[in-house]
Amino acid sequence: MTNIIDGKAFAAKIRTEVKHDSDNLISQKSVEPCLAVVLVGENPASKVYVGAKTKMAAECNIKTKDYKLDDSTDQGTLLKLIDDLNNDASVHGILVQLPLPKQIDERKVIDTITVEKDVDGFHAINAGRLSIGGEMLKKAFIPCTPLGSLLLLKDQVEDLRGKNAVVVGRSNIVGKPMSQLLIEESCTVTVVHSKTKDIESVCANADIVVVAAGRPEMVDGKWLKKGAVVIDVGINRIPVTKEDGSEGSKIVGDVDFASASEVASKITPVPGGVGPMTIACLLRNTVTSAYRHAGLEDPRSI
Repeated sequence: MTNIIDGKAFAAKIRTEVKHDSDNLISQKSVEPCLAVVLVGENPASKVYVGAKTKMAAECNIKTKDYKLDDSTDQGTLLKLIDDLNNDASVHGILVQLPLPKQIDERKVIDTITVEKDVDGFHAINAGRLSIGGEMLKKAFIPCTPLGSLLLLKDQVEDLRGKNAVVVGRSNIVGKPMSQLLIEESCTVTVVHSKTKDIESVCANADIVVVAAGRPEMVDGKWLKKGAVVIDVGINRIPVTKEDGSEGSKIVGDVDFASASEVASKITPVPGGVGPMTIACLLRNTVTSAYRHAGLEDPRSI
């Protein structure tokens, strides 16, 4: 019988740990972890996501500073704000919500955030530290979605060493860092993407499949080996026709859950799987940053 991995419950556990670590820092050093959140424009999904982050941060005794800029904001104005936040000793993490308006260079913005406050883990130096691994990994901030996915895997799989893992997708946000994390765990890792030939046969040999392709229900149960563990990172809204004949929509992942759950031993649902872990890991990174700024060791290891 397939085990449905409860990302909501595990994320709640992570947030409890984060609150404990935050409370300890406040009581021991009188340092209140602080996350600066910058939202440019009126993207509805971004506004909802930022609101959820702010609410959960408060529950973990993490202070937030919110900065809302309009769609017409130029790059220089945004970079000046980031520079100010870099130099604000009370701020431990800086999050610039993506995507940004077309007049702004996302890469330039990401790499303007000081690496010590890059709690999203997207800065080129953090990416390099993750790639090198080992001791350098201990200095890095790991991107939140791959980190959350790895924590779920480590909770569900007793020993990752030697497992055949396939990562579907090669983005800088999920695919690439996910593959690096799995290599660090001594998995044998294959990355497949839109130009890969016969993806199905590659996935069929995998003990672990992490899917972050951005294509609704792309991975079918027929692609999977019996007993595989499946982490579905995708989140897509697709149109559906309701029972009364009206048009509506629903949220699905990058995996066809119905067919995959017939084959997989463990699988994350969408919603309720990886998504909650992303925010929990952002808060975890923020508190870690606060500890580092206070001259303390990281409160948690991977």
